[in-house]
Parts: sequence; structure tokens; C-alpha cells
Amino acid sequence: MLTTGGKMPALTIADDTGAMVNLADLPDTYLVLWFYPKDDTPG
Repeated sequence: MLTTGGKMPALTIADDTGAMVNLADLPDTYLVLWFYPKDDTPG
């Protein structure tokens, strides 16, 4: 489980342009992980 201030697990995700980014390639970088619980829904 992720916790506030905790370390991200090693994973690869798409950035805002669709390019794949491996989080292990970004050492000592602060990241903001944002979830849209109702993204693409009418709610």
C-alpha cells in the first residue's frame, strides 16, 4: 500500500504525452501521484 511520503514501487507508466517513463530512472525526484476517482464518468 502507498503511504504519504513513502517510496514509490519500481514501475513504468505513461506520461502526459504517452511516452513511457520508468520511475527507477528518476532517482531522488519528488513525484505527485494523482488519482481521478470519477474520470471519464458522469459523476
